Amino acid sequence: MTVSVLIITHGNIGKSLLKAVKSTLGTLPLPARAIAIKGNVDPDTFLPKLRKICQQHDQGDGVLVLTDMFGSTPSNLSQALKDEENIKVVAGLNLPMLIRVMNYPELKLAQLKQKAFSGGRDGVFNCDGNHDQEKNNNH
Repeated sequence: MTVSVLIITHGNIGKSLLKAVKSTLGTLPLPARAIAIKGNVDPDTFLPKLRKICQQHDQGDGVLVLTDMFGSTPSNLSQALKDEENIKVVAGLNLPMLIRVMNYPELKLAQLKQKAFSGGRDGVFNCDGNHDQEKNNNH
């Protein structure tokens, strides 16, 4: 058994990120699925469908839900899932986060959530040469 990854994002962001990971790694080491949320989705109607998708996608070790922007509709829908058994949620999805997750398919759900968080955070750089200074100013 393994942890499954469910990506819930605006439009096709999730599908595009999965495609980029597959292109980079040659495969998706964890079962992954992307759900595109449209701007006019009714959360009360869509949330039960999303819960069912999570149940169907779970391979037995839980589901890691990754979503793009905290506070947005995809994130709010994802947050509503976090109280379900065996579902962990991380917002702020980016490519480094997803690649980090896919590089650790043997981890349990809680550990994989931490890898997602650190991958997303550590994948952001100030590219004008002041990376260490930026890190020190933010801590």
